[in-house]
Amino acid sequence: MLYRNKSEQHELTVYETGKLYEEKGHFRVLQFSDEAVQGVMDLEEPSRIVLEYPRAMLHLMERNNPDYNCVFLVGHGIGTLSSHLSDRQIKVAELDEEVVEISQHFFGYDGPSVFVGDGRALLEREKNGIYDYIVIDAFTAKGTPEQFTNSSFFNVVKQKLHTGGAVMLNVFGRSGNDYLVNAIFTTLSKAFPYTRAFALPAEPNEIQNRILVGSLHPIDAQVKQMAGFIEQFLEEGYIIHGAVDA
Repeated sequence: MLYRNKSEQHELTVYETGKLYEEKGHFRVLQFSDEAVQGVMDLEEPSRIVLEYPRAMLHLMERNNPDYNCVFLVGHGIGTLSSHLSDRQIKVAELDEEVVEISQHFFGYDGPSVFVGDGRALLEREKNGIYDYIVIDAFTAKGTPEQFTNSSFFNVVKQKLHTGGAVMLNVFGRSGNDYLVNAIFTTLSKAFPYTRAFALPAEPNEIQNRILVGSLHPIDAQVKQMAGFIEQFLEEGYIIHGAVDA
């Protein structure tokens, strides 16, 4: 154990371990509430992206727009995606200032500046039609905040993306028929004509990592490059209405 504290947003823990998800090595981990791993550094190879979902997201970005440049990222963690995209025009929003400090002190983050504040509010101030990708990787103890999963937010996202852009969400839910994940995906599907869902294989009712993608154009993916993520076909759920469009 290297660090533990309860900030205004999360219970924050930093620790080192010799085994992570059946892989042996020397890892440093940032964990939020309920043992939710938010970032991992391989101390023997710090530049390696350990977790599967950022690798899958980066593949989807490259596959669907090799010339992409402008990215808005909500949720900083240890700075994995921010660091990898440091040669692009990236704007990073993080609600918890302590998370940013931890990324710098314990994980050596020295990438693009991070704007501390509400990610939705910061995105709403951006110019319309400029982003290639908007990535939502934000979590609380209850999961992805509803302000990033409702129909009013997805309408904001469509305004900020250019015509070839896409939005990606990293969400958690139980494998199989998770009602909230179904609702998020259905709400996304009402906003974007093209949507796809990908997940890591999991046992029944096990907590599962999913990537949801919405775009104005068909979404391509090469299975071998998806870091173990496979496509899922989710059942239709309810529409999540925000305060603006309730």
